[in-house]
Amino acid sequence: MSRYWSEIVRTLTPYVPGEQPKIDGLVKLNTNECPYGPSEKVLAAIAGQNSESLRLYPDPQASALKAAIARRHGLTTDQVFVGNGSDEVLAHVFLGLLKHDAPLLYPDISYSFYPVYAKLYGIATRAIPLAEDFSLRVDDYLQAGRELGGNGGIIFANPNAPTGMPLPLAEIRRLLQGNPDSVVVVDEAYVDFGGESAVGLIAEFPQLLVIHTLSKSRALAGLRVGYAMGHPELIEALTRVKDSFNSYPLDRLALAGAVAAIEDEAWFEATCRKVIATRERMVAGLRARGFQVLPSAANFVFAQRPGSDGAALAAGLREHKVLVRHFRQPARVAPFLRISVGTEAQTDALLAALDAILA
Repeated sequence: MSRYWSEIVRTLTPYVPGEQPKIDGLVKLNTNECPYGPSEKVLAAIAGQNSESLRLYPDPQASALKAAIARRHGLTTDQVFVGNGSDEVLAHVFLGLLKHDAPLLYPDISYSFYPVYAKLYGIATRAIPLAEDFSLRVDDYLQAGRELGGNGGIIFANPNAPTGMPLPLAEIRRLLQGNPDSVVVVDEAYVDFGGESAVGLIAEFPQLLVIHTLSKSRALAGLRVGYAMGHPELIEALTRVKDSFNSYPLDRLALAGAVAAIEDEAWFEATCRKVIATRERMVAGLRARGFQVLPSAANFVFAQRPGSDGAALAAGLREHKVLVRHFRQPARVAPFLRISVGTEAQTDALLAALDAILA
């Protein structure tokens, strides 16, 4: 630790992203990226911005992108906020909407950036345990709110990460009905692969904020575009935070590519269908090899093989040039592997590597 550090830096335990390997030939199934390249329309739109206009600042309001998002989801532009990936959007959400005296509630097994943001901003939290089958129980959140005399907000991923399990829309509605006095954030990074989006509930529930990303189903993890949708009052809070931090979070290339991605519905639908079909084939292959696989509505699966050590399996797969994600904490997920859905050929490589290890 350096004597020049601020005190907050000494207390942080930063988020650790999935490995981005520099080894040729690895089958990369560890970071839930789309296995297919972006839409050709996206590439053309980005190329069209590679011009003298790069000397100019981008639109700080991202007006064209907000309009495209609003059209797709049946919203108005004042119900849309955009940022440099959904992680930056989440950062502004934590500071602008979830920092209160009462604790923030979130699942004990979920996106591991949530506790990092809470620590960074000094937000009190209470982790709500998932059920034994790894499902999220709405009653547990309502009960915690009663015990605490309220909460500072609720956030969860749906489908959840790293489990991939979805929460039905009827349960999200019940959570909103029972929690009218604080913000409920539904992080829908993976919703396009089989989950039910809560966007349609925004008109009914002013405390609801829904977050999407273009990193997964739009194949733009390298472009860094995410967005939030909710009541204009929630969006204004995020805009006030953004404009106190960075007025230009999205560059000209990202804005152009994101608009094209949102508008290319045919590419989006075809890609989601391919990912879902490969996921079901992967699940069948894993189960045939003795794995227990949680129900997934995401572009990854969460699986364990009873009697096998999760860390050892992950290491063995790496020796066979297949990279998956293993989490050591909390202890009850340690036997599991989170395996991204790849191409058909990558799925063949995964299953062949498992055959070699298990033999």
